[in-house]
Amino acid sequence: MTLATDLSETPVETPVETPAEMSVEPPAGTLPATGPAPLSDLVARDAREFGVYARTGGWAFGLMVARSVRPGGQSADETPKVSAKEFAELAGCSPERVMRYYKAWDRAADDGLVPHFEELAPGQEVELPDAEVWLAYYVSRSSAASERGTAIAEAAEAEGIRPTKALEVAENPTALRAAILADPSTARAARAALLDRIKEDPDLQTELARDVVRTDDLKKAVASESRSADRIGYVRQIAESGQIKTPAGQTVDAPVELRQEAERHLSLLDELDDDEDSGEWASEAYDTMKSLVVETVEADPELRVQERRTKFYSSLQRATRVFEELTFDDVDAQEFYEDDMVQQLEELQQAIGSCIAALRGARGAGPEAG
Repeated sequence: MTLATDLSETPVETPVETPAEMSVEPPAGTLPATGPAPLSDLVARDAREFGVYARTGGWAFGLMVARSVRPGGQSADETPKVSAKEFAELAGCSPERVMRYYKAWDRAADDGLVPHFEELAPGQEVELPDAEVWLAYYVSRSSAASERGTAIAEAAEAEGIRPTKALEVAENPTALRAAILADPSTARAARAALLDRIKEDPDLQTELARDVVRTDDLKKAVASESRSADRIGYVRQIAESGQIKTPAGQTVDAPVELRQEAERHLSLLDELDDDEDSGEWASEAYDTMKSLVVETVEADPELRVQERRTKFYSSLQRATRVFEELTFDDVDAQEFYEDDMVQQLEELQQAIGSCIAALRGARGAGPEAG
């Protein structure tokens, strides 16, 4: 007898999933875990090229030019290299930029740091110097090749800065002007540089002096500073030499107290910062010392008499020189005669007569009169 079998009741064997095939539902709100994405060849290439540049700097680009641009004197038939112009067109830049790298490599080759152009072939790799050394050979601006550029580069090196920075400023005077106008520290640096330069540049010195006298505010400022400098010089002379000049022009030794006071004022002036106005301090010191000098003269009877004698002689000499200028040798007096001229001369004659009488009287009253 044949039995009919119901397939629906027949147990079905369930396949067992391996761990690799098992699917685990992630908790709600989380992203499924994924493995790292394959490394892009483009990323890897960028990283390698970045590493080369980080280690070698401009040498990496200099090598590209050195091994691909043919040296001067070689024809296209002798080498697979191309001209600087062709290389620049392929690179999408100017021939001048290519030549700056070319010349930097050439200078380094002359110093033995890198192979000469003739020793290199397209695609060839060589060991490159450190990145820092590149700056000693490469100048990013064509102006550096000129006499002016060379001078700027040398001055920059003397100051301990990169020549390219100084050349960039020199090529953009408008930017320099803007920085000076906007920034006090830049203006002070420019002023210091100009002061250093005019020592060796008479033409610039003349031009600056002309600008000063033509500008009223500057002319007044210069006059004020000159007056302050003269007053400080007066105090300094007393402090350092130990001598004073009296109002009549005598030079005598300064008392100890007066010299100490001059030294005290001078130390206060020397302690002022460069940006502080010394005018008020200089005036105070000058006025104080002038007063002390007058007091010193008046306190010494012998010095006081000598001072008056010196002052009288000085006035007499000035009056004599003025009167000697009143000459009629080459002019007819009738041409400009005025009555008040005679009157003033008569008054002068009376004053001179009074002085003579006073001096003779003083001599008669002196010790020798007895």
